[in-house]
Amino acid sequence: MPSFARAMAEAPILYSFRRCPYAMRARMALLVSGIDCEIREIVLRDKPAEMIAASPKATVPVLVLPDGRVIDESLDIMRWALARNDPEQWLADAADGEALIVANDGPFKHHLDRYKYPDRHGSDPIMHRGVATVLLKALETRLDMTAWLCGDSCSLADIAIMPFVRQFAAVDPAWFGLQPLPALRGWLARLTGTPLFARAMRRLPIWQPGNCPTLLSELR
Repeated sequence: MPSFARAMAEAPILYSFRRCPYAMRARMALLVSGIDCEIREIVLRDKPAEMIAASPKATVPVLVLPDGRVIDESLDIMRWALARNDPEQWLADAADGEALIVANDGPFKHHLDRYKYPDRHGSDPIMHRGVATVLLKALETRLDMTAWLCGDSCSLADIAIMPFVRQFAAVDPAWFGLQPLPALRGWLARLTGTPLFARAMRRLPIWQPGNCPTLLSELR
């Protein structure tokens, strides 16, 4: 078997959607770990049968390992990758950041969705924006004291939470820029300004069976 074909056969497959915050954080962890995989960019309204067969819940990200095992929760993908190689020590303060991630993925995401998509949820966006902002103030308090959420270096919590704060800020950037959250805005700008984030956000063609595969390592 030619070396490229052999490498592809041995590589995990990641089903992803560029703008999904869950997929974003999974891609960043895979990239920083140096674990290569075939990345398959999908369209949420037309999910490929191969992804649904691997993970019937049909949400991204989905990581299919060469031995057939499937990891279809973004945090599990992050931890799987970093357990194999964690060059920036993102897992060093994992215990301290766990409660922050739970609050982000639970209450904050609940209010973010109802702020961003009020028609879908039949919600009052201003009310939900207000509650979400209160939750962000807890992060602001931390970032007033340290450069990162769990201390002096970037951690799993920073990467896991950042895509959702970015999504919140993008709903109404002018309004967000006026809020008393300067440390949070600085933190967000640092993370979104990294080469790692730029690689994770590279636009890819939509995957179709038979397409020439794209490896995560090719994202530059």
